[in-house]
Amino acid sequence: MAGTGSDSKKMLTFCSRECSLSTICILQMVATLERLVFDFLGYMWTPMLTGFINMVFIMFGIFGAHQYRPKLLVAYAVWSGFWLLWNLLVIFLYLEIGPLSLEKHSVMLNLGTGAESWWYENGLGCNVTYNITTVDDQPTVQTRIGVDGCLLDYRYVEVVHAAVHIVLSVMGLALTLVFISKLNEEDDTFDFIGGFDSSYTVHNSHTPPSRKANPVQLQPIYAHRDVR
Repeated sequence: MAGTGSDSKKMLTFCSRECSLSTICILQMVATLERLVFDFLGYMWTPMLTGFINMVFIMFGIFGAHQYRPKLLVAYAVWSGFWLLWNLLVIFLYLEIGPLSLEKHSVMLNLGTGAESWWYENGLGCNVTYNITTVDDQPTVQTRIGVDGCLLDYRYVEVVHAAVHIVLSVMGLALTLVFISKLNEEDDTFDFIGGFDSSYTVHNSHTPPSRKANPVQLQPIYAHRDVR
């Protein structure tokens, strides 16, 4: 009975860690999908590529938590570190912290296509002013003059997105490290064949001597040949 209670407690502990990590991974998946949609609309290619890679490693985290696979959890933890650094870079870039400038280093986001964040023109309350030039026998030329009236500047919208991913990454990384540590401890201390006080061990330790298998005694075999 003591062994059964101990095993049940361990299963509940694993379930709580598994559920917590799975919840964080699901929140990361939702946040990544939401961000991917707006990055696709704004043709921001680098955030799109990193977002797709992030979804793959999030799946590693979910399967690693449910199937108790340390290697998958390690892969998810390593990528979480890179994902954390990438989002810090995005924040520094949009806020132009240090030597980074969005005007000079926007190639890191759009891969040189000149694309801008979708939120630049489509934020809440934003009014875009265009200069429309019409010339005979030529297509109309539409040039953007400026954007005003936005309730929140597009840079801060992108910073908020990156900050949310940083918070989720830190939580997911911390839970993953704890999960891997506890999983390794259980691998070292728990007997997966019979448990701590399992009936398997008790049965074999109390087997009557009369029912134990007798060792096999090897007897020499003599071969007789006729000598002629």
